[in-house]
Amino acid sequence: MAEKRDYYEVLGVERGASEEEIKKAYRKAAKKYHPDLNPGDKEAEKKFKEVNEAYAVLSDPEKRARYDRFGHAGVDPNSAAGAGSGFSGFDFDFGDIGDIFSSFFGGGFGSRSSNPNAPRRGSDTSATVALSFEEAAKGCKKTVDISRVENCPECGGSGARKGTTPVTCPNCNGSGHVKFTQRTPFGIMQTQRICDRCGGKGTIIEKPCHKCAGKGRVRVTKAQTVDIPAGIDDGQVIKLRGGGDEGINGGPPGDLHITVSVRPHPIFERNGYDVYCEIPITFVQACLGAEIVVPTLDGKVKFTVHEGTQPGDEFKLKGKGIQRLNGLGRGDQYVKILVEIPKNLTEKQKEILRAFDSITGDANYKKRRNFFGKIRDFLDEN
Repeated sequence: MAEKRDYYEVLGVERGASEEEIKKAYRKAAKKYHPDLNPGDKEAEKKFKEVNEAYAVLSDPEKRARYDRFGHAGVDPNSAAGAGSGFSGFDFDFGDIGDIFSSFFGGGFGSRSSNPNAPRRGSDTSATVALSFEEAAKGCKKTVDISRVENCPECGGSGARKGTTPVTCPNCNGSGHVKFTQRTPFGIMQTQRICDRCGGKGTIIEKPCHKCAGKGRVRVTKAQTVDIPAGIDDGQVIKLRGGGDEGINGGPPGDLHITVSVRPHPIFERNGYDVYCEIPITFVQACLGAEIVVPTLDGKVKFTVHEGTQPGDEFKLKGKGIQRLNGLGRGDQYVKILVEIPKNLTEKQKEILRAFDSITGDANYKKRRNFFGKIRDFLDEN
C-alpha cells in the first residue's frame, strides 16, 4: 500500500496553521477536486477523498493532537497509538462540510439553513427632510412622513384570518424539515432540508388574513416628529434607533435614517460652521467711511466701515456663525465688502467727479502709484 501523504501537505498549510486557515485551505482544495467539477477524473476523485480525510483529522482538535504526536498511527484504530481512543475511521462532521459544499453547489450536503422562526431584526428605512438655512443653523422640530413595515393589526402578525390560526404542516409534521437520501462519494447519505411547503416554519395558513394576504405584515405611512440638532449641515444623516421596519418573530426593529437637505439662503453661504456674506457699499462710503447695517443669524448689527475701504476687504464678526453640533461654541461670520461704482450719472454728477479727479493726486492712490512706478522701472531697464 502506498504511504499516506502528510495531512498538512495535502491541505497545503503549515503545522501551526489556525482552524480558520485549515478550513480556508480545505474549501479551496475540495472545490478544486470535487467529482461534480471533474466528472470521470479518477485522480481528482482520489485527491478529493484524500483532502476530506486530511480535513476530518485536522479540523478536530483531539484528532489533530494525536496526529501531531504520533503521525498517521495516532489516528489509525488498528495501531497501538490509535487504539482505545474512540477513533473508528473517519467520522466526518457533515454539518461543517455540508456548509462548505453548499457554498459551491447551492446545498444538498445537509446544509443548515437559518431558522425561519427565529427572531430577526427589521430592515432600516430612510427618509429626507428639507430645512431652511436658519433651521439647520439653530435647530428645530420637523414632521416627516415615513414609510415602514409593521405587523398586521388585523391578524396580529400571524397571517391567518381573524378567528383562525396557522395549522401544522402535513409535509414535515411541524418540524420545518424533510429528510431525503442522496448518493455521494462516501456512499448513500440521509440528510434533511427546509420543507418546501411551509418554508421551514412548520405551519401553513389555510385561511389568509384579508388585510395582509397572509403575509402578517403591512406597509404603513406615518408622521414622525424629528428633533433637528442645531448646526446640522446639508447631506448629513440623523439616525432614529427603532424607527425602521418592525422585526420579524419578535425581533428588534430596524433604524430610520433621515437625510438632511438644506435650502440655499439668499444672503448667507456656509463653510463648516462659518457664515459668509457680501455687502455692497457706495463709492463715497468707501472713501469717507460709514456705519453700515450687517445681517446676521441673530439679527442686524451695526459695523463701522473705515475710511479708505477697498473692494474685497473682509472683516470678521466673531461668534456670529453657526452653533457646533457638539455644543462647544459657534463659528464666525465673514463679511466681504463690495464697492459699487455708480452708473447713469447726470452731467452735474460727472462735472463734480471731474473736478474731484483734477484735485486728487497720486498720493491718494497708493496702488495706482506703485503700479505705474513698476512700469517706469520696467521700461527704464529695457
